[in-house]
Amino acid sequence: MKLVETPFEGLFIIQPQIFSDSRGYFFESYSAEKFKTLGLNIEFVQDNESFSTHGVIRGLHYQLAPHSQAKLVRAVKGTIIDVAVDVRKNSPTFGKHFAYELNDITKEMLLIPRGFAHGFSVLSDVAIVNYKCDRLYECEAERGIRFNDPSLAIDWKVNNDKVIVSAKDNVLPLLHDIEANFVHGGCY
Repeated sequence: MKLVETPFEGLFIIQPQIFSDSRGYFFESYSAEKFKTLGLNIEFVQDNESFSTHGVIRGLHYQLAPHSQAKLVRAVKGTIIDVAVDVRKNSPTFGKHFAYELNDITKEMLLIPRGFAHGFSVLSDVAIVNYKCDRLYECEAERGIRFNDPSLAIDWKVNNDKVIVSAKDNVLPLLHDIEANFVHGGCY
């Protein structure tokens, strides 16, 4: 398992070691021991999975502290653009986003620290996305940012006429109007 740094503090790409032969493949998608060896002391408590079709955009979601969640995201099937937006006040990357393609070929994962909003778009016909969270879902703490906020200028790589967004996500506030109580200075 290899840890690849991004320009965002605490946000990492995880590249698993894949073993392939005539039967197929095998890889560890998560190992607490290997994460600790990489300096990542995260205890995941919940696994989530979603199925979506081409053009679906989910997000951008986060939970307020103390319910904020670190997430380990991967595409089990298909291809997505996974997006993390830094909403940690006083962070040098506050209000900036990181977008990365995750797919079922490379099996790379994105480790998103607390204090980031998260979302993804589906580029393949269908996608199954799995993500581990280090805190449980808390409805009252749930917040978000509108996916098409012009200040973020995220390229979701989906034609506008093909975008499918939930009614709830379509009315989320813009970045400058969000409620966020994260302070820069710690990743997890």
